[in-house]
Amino acid sequence: MSVAIKVENIGKKYVVVRNQQKEYTLRGTLTQKVQRMLQPNQFNEEKEEEFWALKDVSFEVNQGDLVGIIGHNGAGKSTVLKIISRITEPTKGSIGINGRVASLLEVGTGFHRELTGRENIYLNGTILGMKRPEIQRKFDEIVAFSEIEKFLDTPVKRYSSGMFMRLGFAVAAHLVSEILIVDEVLAVGDQSFQNKCLAKMEDVSRNEGRTVLFVSHNMSTIKRLCKTGILLKGGRVEKTGNITDVAAEYLKPVQAIASTENIFTTKKYGILGCEVLAADDADAYEREGAKPDRTILAHQQIMFRFFIRISDRMRGKIGLGGSLRDAGGITIGTTFSDYYGTKFAMTPDEVTEIRVINEGMRLSPGRYTFYPSLYCNDEKAKSLVEAVHFNVLPSDIFGFGYNDFQGQGPIVWNARWEQVEADVNDLKHLR
Repeated sequence: MSVAIKVENIGKKYVVVRNQQKEYTLRGTLTQKVQRMLQPNQFNEEKEEEFWALKDVSFEVNQGDLVGIIGHNGAGKSTVLKIISRITEPTKGSIGINGRVASLLEVGTGFHRELTGRENIYLNGTILGMKRPEIQRKFDEIVAFSEIEKFLDTPVKRYSSGMFMRLGFAVAAHLVSEILIVDEVLAVGDQSFQNKCLAKMEDVSRNEGRTVLFVSHNMSTIKRLCKTGILLKGGRVEKTGNITDVAAEYLKPVQAIASTENIFTTKKYGILGCEVLAADDADAYEREGAKPDRTILAHQQIMFRFFIRISDRMRGKIGLGGSLRDAGGITIGTTFSDYYGTKFAMTPDEVTEIRVINEGMRLSPGRYTFYPSLYCNDEKAKSLVEAVHFNVLPSDIFGFGYNDFQGQGPIVWNARWEQVEADVNDLKHLR
């Protein structure tokens, strides 16, 4: 199988210019200008610093592969895609590309804002080296896929971000190219169109033999779509290979769970232990001395139990909180004691138990992770526990016999539906 993309030891350096002693008021600016003229050596306004977004990155992608590129924010994913797309050049290293590249990196990238949607389709085809008859053969497919035929002759500067994304993906996916690159812009579209785009990427890879590079933070989508993965961390390649193994490595830092055994015999401070259980089972677990199995039914309220020990130096304002993420690593909610004006009275070197119960939200069936945090005088304290995993199982949340919430998003609203007498005048305002 031939190599479509070969990246060898590439690095990308940016020079960051920091302004020093800069004033943003009119009076301050004028004062500084006078002072610089009188004492020029004392006013060095700008300081340059080097920042390496990529360092010695190397990998190969075979023709027809569908590869997921993953990593936390700032890992260098977008920079790699921009280099492969020839939007920017690497500072060092080399890159070999076998074929034409169509990319969708940011909403609106590759479009001339003064031109219409129709004109931009021809512009993008021309940039790819296609002749007008070739573009015309693909034109109807692009328009049908994008679902924006009504606005095709409107200048794209009037498009919403969703319309930009629809047309941008349709152009990139349908015009003739050997390599398709898609960054996280799909998050702009609605769920049905996202699914349509994912199916198209799979189709062009499997049936047309095109190489696809796809960036996303949604691990469930990445694992469903891709077979191979590249993990970037701090501008370097951390791991490559089977997407399941690469995704597991990506989630590893947030999956590290410290042991809560013997927490009362340690001399450590902070959050010594944290466990999750159903609120209505808490008393039973305490009486029986059993350990919760981290499995919650969808209709149950969720309780998190914190075990805290503070030092004498940690006296002052104590705050507890945490964030909740779904299986794809997306944050779906947070809580913090300060939100509710809750105050804690803790004695240094003694273990304190704090409980928080989620009363207003129900979770759909799935796997979730809770990240507890402790703050002392508004500074985050180190803790032994980084994360706690738990599973939510299907159940009849509202008592009306419906328990099929799988795949309908992580949150189930606790809503009230009611029918009222219609006012025709209200309807007129909606038109």
